[in-house]
Amino acid sequence: MKLHDLATPALVVDVAALQHNLATMAKALPGARLRPHVKATKCTTLAKRQAALGHRGFCCATIREMEGMAAAGLGEDLLLANEVLDARRLGRLDARVSVAVDSAETVKAAADGGVREVLVDVNVGLPRCGCAPEDAGRIADHARRSGLSVRGVMGYEGHVMALADPAKRVEACDASMAKLQAAHALVGGDVISAGGTGTFDVNRVATEIQAGSYSLMDTYYAKHGLPFRLAFCLWSTVISASAAFAVCDAGLKSLGMDHGNPTIEGAKVWFCSDEHVTFSKDGEAANPLTPSIGDRLRVWPAHIDPTLAYHEKLHLVDGEQVVDVWPIDLRGW
Repeated sequence: MKLHDLATPALVVDVAALQHNLATMAKALPGARLRPHVKATKCTTLAKRQAALGHRGFCCATIREMEGMAAAGLGEDLLLANEVLDARRLGRLDARVSVAVDSAETVKAAADGGVREVLVDVNVGLPRCGCAPEDAGRIADHARRSGLSVRGVMGYEGHVMALADPAKRVEACDASMAKLQAAHALVGGDVISAGGTGTFDVNRVATEIQAGSYSLMDTYYAKHGLPFRLAFCLWSTVISASAAFAVCDAGLKSLGMDHGNPTIEGAKVWFCSDEHVTFSKDGEAANPLTPSIGDRLRVWPAHIDPTLAYHEKLHLVDGEQVVDVWPIDLRGW
């Protein structure tokens, strides 16, 4: 199959860019230094490529992802980096399972569900989940009294990822990790799990980095000058055109929009609606796009995670040739 034979909209992945990203990260964070987060790609075939490069432990965001990874034979060391109040499905998995806890209630859920290992989740500045650093020791003690093994701590400096200035990103990351170090001193254990694609190279505290977006990348992270290439896009067709603007068949139902509009090279994106992206020629671009009805074009999403959740397949392309199709088999609940 050729690229132009695909029904649109379709997610396509450039094989060379993907291989570059995987190899670059494996060199920077070899083996257990990286715990790839599958919430970004939701694809066990891609996860197997990461495992082949030495990354045998994985992060998940949902129970569904944990189940899918275990079923795919990738259950050597799975961390659900999220709190749950019903862990029974986790306790039944044929895999090594750890789960994040930040309260007596989540500790009880883990113990009642048959989970044996936990990490204490610490709020390091992102107001989401996680206990206060000074409460981490108390929660760890409660977990041990409940029969659980406490492997260490985790914390996500997600608020740092948006900082484009490298110096500010380093400063903010160090401040967050100081909180996590303080919590770890109270908790103990071998694991300090943190980080992401935006701080993979500046987080100097974590024993393992929870990066996921690096493999395919998006325009949100591409602005930060990271050593990874944009490897995936939404292949789309121009379905309407006038002198002032054109419309392609992507839109809100096929693009993650929480990080802003997608990008079309040589064009200015006006807005996205349910099934459409409306755009015009960018007269200031080096090669301004002059679209005609029927033209195919690449729409570059701003956020990888929700974009992939909208789709069932990744089409691997080498030039104009579709060389493989990978199911996005961890999507859904």
